[in-house]
Amino acid sequence: MVDYSYVLQIIGAFCFGALFGWYLYYINRYRKDDIKLNDLVTIIGALGGATILALFPAKSDMFGAYGIGLVVGFFGYFLVILYFVWRSPNFEIDFFLDGRRKKPVDPYYIPADFQPPVRIMGVEDPPK
Repeated sequence: MVDYSYVLQIIGAFCFGALFGWYLYYINRYRKDDIKLNDLVTIIGALGGATILALFPAKSDMFGAYGIGLVVGFFGYFLVILYFVWRSPNFEIDFFLDGRRKKPVDPYYIPADFQPPVRIMGVEDPPK
């Protein structure tokens, strides 16, 4: 007989890891400052610190599921962005280098007072 509470715990640990990995990629993608050693220490503490080990004990199935979810979420974010760039006629692979994209053509336009909510990897818009 299947222990459904155990299966739910494993699925929950995986989903928690996937969510955490997705958000970690998002934060690093939209970072504005250079990476510092303190950032690395913070990430390592968040990924495997005391709180995580309290939720998912080391060497347990739940910690394994959390780790797999973390990888799936982190690289899943990248794969989703890669898919969107591949499918869009307005972006090319150079978007990942410095945010390049094609200028909109009629009937599309960008209002003069529009300010994007974030800037990709801290890159400023090219001069007009």
